[in-house]
Amino acid sequence: MMPVTLTSERLLLRSFTADDAEDVRAACQDPDLQRWIPLPAPYRRQEAEDFVGRYVPEAWRADTEYTFAALPREGGPLLAAASLHHPRAGTWEIGYWTAKEHRGSGYATEAVLTLAHWAFTALACSRLEWRAEVGNTGSRRVAERAGFTMEGVLRAGLDHRGTRRDCWIASLLPADLDLP
Repeated sequence: MMPVTLTSERLLLRSFTADDAEDVRAACQDPDLQRWIPLPAPYRRQEAEDFVGRYVPEAWRADTEYTFAALPREGGPLLAAASLHHPRAGTWEIGYWTAKEHRGSGYATEAVLTLAHWAFTALACSRLEWRAEVGNTGSRRVAERAGFTMEGVLRAGLDHRGTRRDCWIASLLPADLDLP
């Protein structure tokens, strides 16, 4: 699939470009992101350039992951990132992070709801799943605010840098957003 651009009330969601590499590198220095997301450590400019220049476009072309940069609609810095990935039998998984200085502003929730609506209407998604390591309360708050239903804990359900960790799992269905 060719990358698409989505908008919400406050956000422009678009594929990452080479110009985003430095913002991605800077955001990924945050110890909280590194704690919960298995990013390379250290996360150097080279990793950011590889992410925006190779990984993101290849995943779009292969239809395996659609990753978006979330920016203010009127222009401005990278606020967050969100992706839909691991498609299987009508189910997609959503993941996201927010740049440290923009947490608590509702940007991640807004991005998640925008991607969920797109997934249900354009990708024939029938179930959207969210997973995060048990203890990642910030990510859980976003999922709950977006309307996900918590379903439980998957024991050793998530790989984090070669170690199996317990993870929360939640789902969102089209009906949860008043969609058919």
